Amino acid sequence: MSLLVVQLLSGLANAMFLFLIASGLSLIFGVTRIVNFAHGSFYMLAAYLTYSLSALLPLGAGAFYAAALLAALLVAALGGLVETLLLRRVYRAPELYQLLLTFALVLIVADAVRYLWGADNKTGPAAPGLSGSVPIAGQLFPSYDLAVIVFGPLVALGLWALFHRTRWGILIRAATQDREMVAALGVDQSRLFTGVFILGSFLAGLAGALQVPRLALTTVMDTTVIVEAFVVVVIGGMGSVWGALLASLLIGVLNAFGVLVLPKISIVLIFVVMAVVLIVRPWGLLGRPEIQHRAAGTGAVAEVRASRVSPPWLGAGMLLLAALPWALPTFWMWLVVEIFAFVLFAASLHLLMGRGGMVSFGHAAYFGIGAYAAALLLKLAGWPMPLAFVAAPVVAGLAAAVFGYFCVRLTSIYFAMLTLAFAQIVYAVVHQWDPVTGGDNGVLSVWPPAWLATPTRYYYWSLAATLGGVVVLRVVAASPFGLSLRAVRDHARRAEAVGINVRALQWAAFIVAGFVAGLGGAIFAFLKGSVFPVYAEASTSVQPLVMVLLGGVGSSSGPLIGAAVYKLLDTVITRYTDYWQLVLGGILVLLVLAFPRGIAGSLRWRGP
Repeated sequence: MSLLVVQLLSGLANAMFLFLIASGLSLIFGVTRIVNFAHGSFYMLAAYLTYSLSALLPLGAGAFYAAALLAALLVAALGGLVETLLLRRVYRAPELYQLLLTFALVLIVADAVRYLWGADNKTGPAAPGLSGSVPIAGQLFPSYDLAVIVFGPLVALGLWALFHRTRWGILIRAATQDREMVAALGVDQSRLFTGVFILGSFLAGLAGALQVPRLALTTVMDTTVIVEAFVVVVIGGMGSVWGALLASLLIGVLNAFGVLVLPKISIVLIFVVMAVVLIVRPWGLLGRPEIQHRAAGTGAVAEVRASRVSPPWLGAGMLLLAALPWALPTFWMWLVVEIFAFVLFAASLHLLMGRGGMVSFGHAAYFGIGAYAAALLLKLAGWPMPLAFVAAPVVAGLAAAVFGYFCVRLTSIYFAMLTLAFAQIVYAVVHQWDPVTGGDNGVLSVWPPAWLATPTRYYYWSLAATLGGVVVLRVVAASPFGLSLRAVRDHARRAEAVGINVRALQWAAFIVAGFVAGLGGAIFAFLKGSVFPVYAEASTSVQPLVMVLLGGVGSSSGPLIGAAVYKLLDTVITRYTDYWQLVLGGILVLLVLAFPRGIAGSLRWRGP
């Protein structure tokens, strides 16, 4: 019994930190509609600032507490600068380009932290006056964690007072429900957005600063916490502080006891809970249902004039691709094959985003399933490589059919988060099912047969598969099916009124996208000769999203251009500097500001 009590208290302490970061994230999205990937970066930056300031401030025992507050304030100021100087410039662009901008900030902050503090883990100072333990039910429990358990509800009460007893707080609450109406009443939206971003960044910074005595500081702590924060926000309800508190308590306690009761699936429990909540109550436990005017996941994609490539240019491009193996060194030939795999990955996501308006945060599930299916059918089932290669996208398409059946019933960020939940479930399965998938060790020696193993032959094999996948997507997009999908994207209710089965149409698009993503995964598996759980991880889902946004959501050429540019930048920058994320992030920021509709969308190529 004593172990259970201590485990419960540990879960409550972790829940309070989740609440601090998730409440800020919820407010920022609720008011500005920005999916702020950089929120975890502010959390990490505040932790490192607290670590350094605690040693520099000549305040004796009070140095840590002063450093924590100062770090949170500095991060809040940085958040205000980011909103004013960067995000404000792209508010009129499709909302997803704001997401790309915040992802670029994640890359920049990660390498900045690595440059300033090094890559080694840091151990922060203990909290003066709270460094000991107290006996509870026969077990010792950290005094600091008890103080955190008390501090969390006090912050919630403070936020409640702010939102219910001040004019600014009432405006924030109103903006989370209907920001257009708030603007119509004469409220300066820019100042409101800046204030909310500063407050949200302060809460993230406070969470990071207060974690210093509890956890080792690592340069990946930002990505670790941001996914859980999104889960909390979605379960609790967008814009609801009390919802964030309730969801944090639920997730914190679930994690604490999941490790004891179900250690093998503990990493996936929170995503199972999120999936169930989204299916049963899509707007969250304490959120309010939105008025749905659009189809699943829509509202963030703007149409631009589609770019067309004339037949002579298309023929020249085909001849160039056919001639590349004879002109490129082996390394660059393998890089082009990798680009082929990511072209299919990005183009399949573009079918959902650009044509259907469905923004997926978990598209890596189908890329990873395709890779694992190809590897396991070859290694365990003993299938010939060509047969395993062809079957892999079919398996991915079947998985997309199962997951998509539930996903297309949701809209906006809720659709995106359910796709993320299913992707994390896939990741947990391949990560923990050691007898079949090899767990962290992956599946090795997944190579093409001898007759296909040379770089040139596998290049042409991959080129043929990529062209086939791209042609399928283009035919689907240009068919009556694709036109109906665009109609659903633009106005789901009108499309339904003229007899279109909206959910069935979106479900079919989801299956086609999963099939093509699985084909990309098969190419990638035989290229690398191995498959690992990271192929289905959330961070992998971000890459095609960035590629589509970089190339242009509204252009059919966008994902092809975006995949090529992103992988080339990634490869070239990595060869010349250890801080490639900082350089790549800076380039992405410049591209977003210079081409707010993506490269292809901004160029607006015109053909006959």
